[in-house]
Amino acid sequence: MSALPLTAVVAFARNGVIGRDGGMPWSIPSDLKFYRQRTMGRPMIMGATTLRSIGRVLDGRDTIVLTRSGRSPIEGADVAASRDEALALAGRRAAERGADEIVIAGGAEIYRLFWPLLTAIAATVVEAEPDGDTFFPAIGPDEWTLEEERALPRGPRDSAATSFRLYGRRA
Repeated sequence: MSALPLTAVVAFARNGVIGRDGGMPWSIPSDLKFYRQRTMGRPMIMGATTLRSIGRVLDGRDTIVLTRSGRSPIEGADVAASRDEALALAGRRAAERGADEIVIAGGAEIYRLFWPLLTAIAATVVEAEPDGDTFFPAIGPDEWTLEEERALPRGPRDSAATSFRLYGRRA
């Protein structure tokens, strides 16, 4: 287990959808800016499908891809074959950068794998109910407490309104 907090950073629709056909079923450029701010300087653990959907390793962040294949779909990402290996690698990268947390960046299988270890969920809630084939786990009040909630300004090119919610794990 990591000594650093593990935070899931996610965008999900009101119906829990996080993806469709390997991508996001919305276009919200303003959330991408928020995502950048929220993850900058931190190691990010994600699955191969999520990394492929991003299409590149993101600047200013260490990308650790957790995959059974042993290969990253994108050059420049570190590869881990297990949850423990990913956490150890993320811990080293965090120490090198002086980061204060490790980001769990998806997709659905990765969120479920790390769920028991998460300390927080930083969620952009998309005010829509798109069709999808990938879902975020339900955030139950017995396990999580809503610590912060606020509407986010809708950008001129955003396909839906959004809000931000920060959940902390109940003790």
